[in-house]
Amino acid sequence: MHSLSGYSIYESSIQSRGDTQYFLVRNLESGEKSLAIMGESGSFDVKQQTANGAAICPLNSHNLVELTKIFTWLAPVPLGLKASAGFGDRLGIATPGHILAAEGMGFAPVFAQQSVRENARTGRTPRQVLEDAAWGVFEGGWTLPWGADADHLKTTNDLESFAQAGYTFFTIDPGEHVDNAAQDDDTEILVKKVATLPWEWLQSSPAQAYNTYLEKTTRLGNTSIHFTEHELLRAMAKYGKAVVHSYRMQQHLLKVMDGKPFDLEISVDETDLPTSVQEHYYISSELKRLGVVWTSMAPRFIGRFEKGVDYIGDLQAFEKDLEAHALVLNAFGTYKLSLHSGSDKFSVYRLVTEKVFGKVHLKTAGTSYLEALRVLAQTSPALFRQILQLGIDRYPIDMASYHVSARLEKVAAPGQLQDVELPLLLDQFDARQVLHVTYGSALAKFGQEILSALRANEELYYQVLKQHFRKHLEPLVYQS
Repeated sequence: MHSLSGYSIYESSIQSRGDTQYFLVRNLESGEKSLAIMGESGSFDVKQQTANGAAICPLNSHNLVELTKIFTWLAPVPLGLKASAGFGDRLGIATPGHILAAEGMGFAPVFAQQSVRENARTGRTPRQVLEDAAWGVFEGGWTLPWGADADHLKTTNDLESFAQAGYTFFTIDPGEHVDNAAQDDDTEILVKKVATLPWEWLQSSPAQAYNTYLEKTTRLGNTSIHFTEHELLRAMAKYGKAVVHSYRMQQHLLKVMDGKPFDLEISVDETDLPTSVQEHYYISSELKRLGVVWTSMAPRFIGRFEKGVDYIGDLQAFEKDLEAHALVLNAFGTYKLSLHSGSDKFSVYRLVTEKVFGKVHLKTAGTSYLEALRVLAQTSPALFRQILQLGIDRYPIDMASYHVSARLEKVAAPGQLQDVELPLLLDQFDARQVLHVTYGSALAKFGQEILSALRANEELYYQVLKQHFRKHLEPLVYQS
């Protein structure tokens, strides 16, 4: 490999085709990253030529398209039923660190993962998220399959931009179509609600549903699924419209993708009440009857899967609930169990491994941002103090769309802490959640400063991410 005056070379990125070498470089003065080509640069956009003949090319959309024609593994693909993990990256620079964590662990990674809500708060487009991940894949030298998840899609309009950008994994969130009030309705009210379900879209009728589910026992391992009339009515009233919405979203997605394969996830985790095992069975049975093919499902478990912290609740009760859900999952045998808000749930990972036998998708998002803040707390304490104060100020507003329970009175004010104490806030429950959900406000005000500080300490950031995510993945490795 030639050395390039004024540039450092990312050795992990070096790839060859014939006599031409392609690799990522970083300008030692500006810190800007570029694609370097030693040999034929063809139709690439070239910014400059170095004295020893290297073409320096910007990391733009055109050059990524051209590079992907040569190295097809730079494009995401569907991952199917292989154990997988989603690495949400709200900053667009974390993928090389995620690669270090994923290497050798046996998980299919989802390196591009963002929801409509996250894009709105970070000011990034689906295409930008995907391109940032792809360049990170090239930098880190990852040549195995990887995915791109359009997370928590609620409308058909949400699908369009993600599909056009090249995403291969689509998470449907029908939570707004779940009738949580049905949980406590009496039978008379439930009958009326069921009668008004969109039966033409369900391609069924109340009589047919009764015939399919009522007073029948389905054995699932050491447990069974049995519906009384009231239980069936409650499941239909609660989730019938959500099933229809998921079906309609899938039908629209089939048209938009125009024959291209994709992974589909059904997510009912962001609802007010836990998904019972009966309801899980009903949702899966109805989706299957309608011809929906999905790769993973995220039920709402008992207890609390809050942002950025460990599981909150009775672990013995969770284990019992998880085991029953796993039996439904294994009975169908066609999809994985998805853990949403799955980061930092260290107390449940072993249980998940024991119950679902590797049929798992772990979904994380804000924890990579929190680890970025850990790096800032160590290397840029003044900036971190500003982010912390902004988080304290913005938490009452920004928390509104998240399941969190942090209390501001338990978060130390920036002026109360010595510099050496700042990193400890990233291990404190309330501070983690405050910093987690106020990321949009922090990026809007300090985005460039955050990125500059992290780029100046990128190797530390990558290593911090590796250590953090290995703690997630290692207990989820299934040994058959």
